Amino acid sequence: MSERNVLPTGPYPIERLDQAAVSTYFGCNTFSWRVMQERLPKEIFKALRKTIKKNERLGGDVAQAVAQAMKDWAIERGATHFTHWFQPMTGLTAEKHDAFIGWDERGGVIEGFSGSQLIQGEPDASSFPSGGLRATFEARGYTAWDPASPAFIMEGPSGKTLCIPTAFIGYHGDALDHKVPLLRSMDYVSKQAEGALRLFGVESGHVIAQCGPEQEYFLIDAQLYQERPDLMLAGRTLQGAKPPKGQELEDHYFGSIKRRILAFMQDAEVELYKLGIPAKTRHNEVAPNQFEIAPIYEPANVAADHNQLLMEVLRTVGERHGLAVLLHEKPFAGINGSGKHNNWSLATEDGQNLLDPGHTPQENLQFLFFLAAVMKGVQRHGDLLRAAIASAGNDHRLGANEAPPAIMSIFLGGELTRIVEAIGRGELADASERQILDLGISKLPLLAKDATDRNRTSPFAFTGNKFEFRAVGASQAIAVPLTVLNAAVGEALGGLTAAVEAEQKSGKELRVAVLAAVRATINETGAVRFDGNNYSPEWPIEADRRGLPHARNTVEALHTWELPRVRDLFVKSGILSKEELEARIHVRHEQYAKTINIEAQLLREIAEQKILPAATRDLSVRAEAIARLKAVGIEPADTMHTVLREQAARVGVAYGRLDGLRAALAEADGNRELHAQTAAFGGPVMAAQLALRESLDAIEEHCNEYYWPLPKYRELLAPMI
Repeated sequence: MSERNVLPTGPYPIERLDQAAVSTYFGCNTFSWRVMQERLPKEIFKALRKTIKKNERLGGDVAQAVAQAMKDWAIERGATHFTHWFQPMTGLTAEKHDAFIGWDERGGVIEGFSGSQLIQGEPDASSFPSGGLRATFEARGYTAWDPASPAFIMEGPSGKTLCIPTAFIGYHGDALDHKVPLLRSMDYVSKQAEGALRLFGVESGHVIAQCGPEQEYFLIDAQLYQERPDLMLAGRTLQGAKPPKGQELEDHYFGSIKRRILAFMQDAEVELYKLGIPAKTRHNEVAPNQFEIAPIYEPANVAADHNQLLMEVLRTVGERHGLAVLLHEKPFAGINGSGKHNNWSLATEDGQNLLDPGHTPQENLQFLFFLAAVMKGVQRHGDLLRAAIASAGNDHRLGANEAPPAIMSIFLGGELTRIVEAIGRGELADASERQILDLGISKLPLLAKDATDRNRTSPFAFTGNKFEFRAVGASQAIAVPLTVLNAAVGEALGGLTAAVEAEQKSGKELRVAVLAAVRATINETGAVRFDGNNYSPEWPIEADRRGLPHARNTVEALHTWELPRVRDLFVKSGILSKEELEARIHVRHEQYAKTINIEAQLLREIAEQKILPAATRDLSVRAEAIARLKAVGIEPADTMHTVLREQAARVGVAYGRLDGLRAALAEADGNRELHAQTAAFGGPVMAAQLALRESLDAIEEHCNEYYWPLPKYRELLAPMI
């Protein structure tokens, strides 16, 4: 029996987790509300729940009691260390481990953990991206416990660590992470939603932004991965000729899952369930060796934490199975890339989904009000949503036939569009009864037909009771797009509420006032609604006619963050201060330029040290073979000479383009102004990189495989049994 299948001693008497009901061990490595209720005094537990619900400051006595219970629980489960687990602006997670041990009065070692250690930690803030909020010599930063996200135990090869989700702030209180703005945005949209619900006579308490992020990823054999420097250091193949078979036959999507892959998935799910991550769906995706895992809905901040954890678990379990997990948006050229579909909604504390239309959406004033707010938020800040998912990796994916284009539009579906447009005209449309699909086969049951079809080409699609933001990149921390979405919708809710209240002050009844505000919003947002094929070549032309913004790459998208409208959105809502926003702009520019620089330098190195020497060796062997044939009186065929000359020409072109890449890199690196450097790496450097790749790919197609130095796409994408 492997160690991973043995549950540590505790209240879960299970031996083989992969053969047990998930409900019997789900969250066993999580200091959940259930565990806290069991271990904390009743008064302390109630105080903690109130603190989170009311967003109040945590009392010292509560923190001390929670710390003691948390330490006892963690040590009972074998933990020897604790860490404040946080999310700096790298987009990854960070942690510094401390042992529970300390000295007692007689010089002996004891385990201890105080309330102050739970609430606050101090990692070095100077070594993380700060966008100028912290100078290099200003090292002090703080991590602050986020009690709304449960602590958890991570199991290592030889021990366990208690991980405490925290926020990361600078010495002067500035947010240095993605969690703080997300929490602020959730509080902002909650307050705006609460105000809106009061119009309808609903005292909801807290309104919770929810998310269920679907995660796409690739798996390849770890040995092949280690033979590709570009995959190891850049996350994607910077060179690779098209394989004889890619995804043309469309035979991978939803296909039977191979045993090796299924074993990996099942092991990963066991680890996720132990951490309280509600993984729900697994399946093959479109591209060869591409897969997807999707969770159940959770509060947005917990979903963001869990998605970061999920990516880490996938990588760790992959290593155990001899597999490399690729989370880059476009690991292979010409093959579908990977996204992260953020299913987003708002719900009250008692579980009412505010984006659920009910049976007759045209009669559901509250639903129409919240729908109008979402449409208004996307219409007003669609360019910001685009900027929120802009990255060097996502640039390769957006707009191809595997992802939505870089134009933000909303899909509502046929029935809802009909209702919305009728209201916009001042009419009322009857909601059709749910239709039935009769398959005409007596042995098969009748199927209920959904009110709307799905549109996988839309970047922002309504899917029955939520919106699916499909344009988010696979490697991205979802906290950033969630923050922007909460902010945009929160602002729209506030504006709509004010409009309704103004109508009521003029003497109009609630229904008339709400319909007036909704109708005005519907007519304002017509341009952003599109139910057609976003992949069609006509759509960008139509979108331009409608006046929709279209940032084709990250360089264009980054300018959006600097617009006065965007600054006002964040500052007035309290989500980001002016300085915090400027810091994030700086960090995004810096990360983009550094990513392109790393890729270009890697490609230069691979070309210089691997591919071109191999191609030259191949040319030499071919030339020697022709010479030997001539030496024994055999005249080589003209084709042999032609092939040799053509390949030599390709190699010559590649050397010239390599020089061009070196020159572009030197010029870009000489730029010290932020925007100019970003433009240089996204423009001339990227163009030189793509030109060199084109030459190297052509060389690969004609080079003797015996001399080729890198695993080919054919090997990397071969099915695994």
